[in-house]
Amino acid sequence: MKKCLRSALVAMVAALPMMSSAQTRYIDPIFDDSEIVVETGVVYAQNINFLLSNFQSANTLPNLGELSAIADAGGSFPAAYFDPTDQSTAIKLQNIRMDVYYPDNNVDEVDSRPVIIYLHTGNFLPTPLNGSTTGLMNDSAAVYLCREWAKRGYVAVSMDYRLGWNPIASTVQERRGTLLNAVYRAIHDLKAGIRFLRGDSDNPYNIDPEKFVVYGQGSGGYVAQAAATLDDAATELFLEKFRPNPFDETVSYVDTLQVGTVDGFGFPNSLNLYRPSPVSADFQVSINAGGALADESWLEAGDAPMMAINCVRDDFAPFDEGTVIVPTTLEEVVDVDGANVFIKKANDLGNNAAFANIPNGDPYTDAARALYGETIEVANGGSITIETGVEGLYPLIRPLRPFLANESGPWEWWDPNSAISQTVVGQVGGNPITAHMASLNSNPDMSAEKGMAYLDSINGYILPRIACVFNFPGSVCAPDNVQEKESTNSFSVYPNPANDRVAVVAEATINMFQLIDITGKVVAERQNINANNLVFNVNEFPSGVYFVQLNTAKGRTTQKLIIE
Repeated sequence: MKKCLRSALVAMVAALPMMSSAQTRYIDPIFDDSEIVVETGVVYAQNINFLLSNFQSANTLPNLGELSAIADAGGSFPAAYFDPTDQSTAIKLQNIRMDVYYPDNNVDEVDSRPVIIYLHTGNFLPTPLNGSTTGLMNDSAAVYLCREWAKRGYVAVSMDYRLGWNPIASTVQERRGTLLNAVYRAIHDLKAGIRFLRGDSDNPYNIDPEKFVVYGQGSGGYVAQAAATLDDAATELFLEKFRPNPFDETVSYVDTLQVGTVDGFGFPNSLNLYRPSPVSADFQVSINAGGALADESWLEAGDAPMMAINCVRDDFAPFDEGTVIVPTTLEEVVDVDGANVFIKKANDLGNNAAFANIPNGDPYTDAARALYGETIEVANGGSITIETGVEGLYPLIRPLRPFLANESGPWEWWDPNSAISQTVVGQVGGNPITAHMASLNSNPDMSAEKGMAYLDSINGYILPRIACVFNFPGSVCAPDNVQEKESTNSFSVYPNPANDRVAVVAEATINMFQLIDITGKVVAERQNINANNLVFNVNEFPSGVYFVQLNTAKGRTTQKLIIE
């Protein structure tokens, strides 16, 4: 089993002694699978299908006129617009759907449940055209997370959104423009979905309208963070990198007159059929796993608290400042700010203040904080120093591999024998490459066991922080739970067993660290540490039993470490 899988499993095992026999709603599972209701394919919106519409047809403007009038009147769209084989319409519409997971109302007494919305990955193209095995609202990771959230008492929603960009357009401007507009449309769909859930007067899912969380994975991560921060189209959409001609400050890739406002509403005869609504589309927590933020200037004081789970060595979604590379084409698209940048700013602005009182002691918090300030080697001989003061950032270190082969989503898994997995998506040296083979390039030891271990660790990190934002009873941030803990001489070592980097987190201040082999020989040593944590490498040492010995302000203490 690979190192990071062991790390996740060790973290879960380490957490067990800390759990009381009582289960805490919204953090621990309180329902089993038989008590979860799943409604699939719920239609939450209808709008233009950018994959199937023919915008060059003579029927385009008449179609838009008819559809716009129907949208203005709140009417029903004719069936011909949904039928891709019907030649009478150039504009095609689609039903946009979601899967909803929630505790059975017959077994759950709570009638006001918070919501977590999951946005899938997929590069804004359908599988396997995106060159991947994933990109659906029922991906393995989506189903697993939503079921786990529902078992904790949430309404969990895996929300689909419209796709469509042109990766083979003749100019880089068109390729970049169609991708940026795909992100913008997905923001509109997300807001339509939130309004659908919040505005249903029947409230069949017993939703608390004041407690919405958006969790985006991969491409969905970009959507989640953009939706949380984009609020001034006149400024934020006209940054130089969002203009086809950087010297023309009057034209953006995203033409709001054609595609609608940042609130998600379209104009008459435009390419957006959503119409103004009094229902808010706000959400209170934004989380990305493997995404980034379009630009850190979008982030302002008062924006929703943010969390980010990112592989530091991700070659496609920059962890620091960098350029997005789309796996489908390997083309550089646009400069963005990664989690190392925007989580730092979210903390500096005070937006993540809800996380400040979370104490050390749980394996997920300790694992994250132990890496803050560390410098990590990345592909092509570079390095990245993880910022300090980045509460809400959960960095993941996966083994260093060649550029464009480093892991970006170790939480993903799929059926290698499915029709999508076996679809040929390219060739190398005349040999066919299937979607399964392409996906393995950045997740070589993919398995359900590995993926679920990572998702369990992600839940171990994000759920207590969501609880802090909403002040749930039993939260580690609840006033009666936040207290000064007497410093002890205990410390944690993880992963254990290990074969690469090892983190040590102690209750007391560490003065000296020694790594001692089974013969009693000191093989590594650091002095004058004056901190509660440190990280060291063990890949140069032979396999075997070792001992980590610390001299702290409380005295000397030792733990066993196995190196494989």
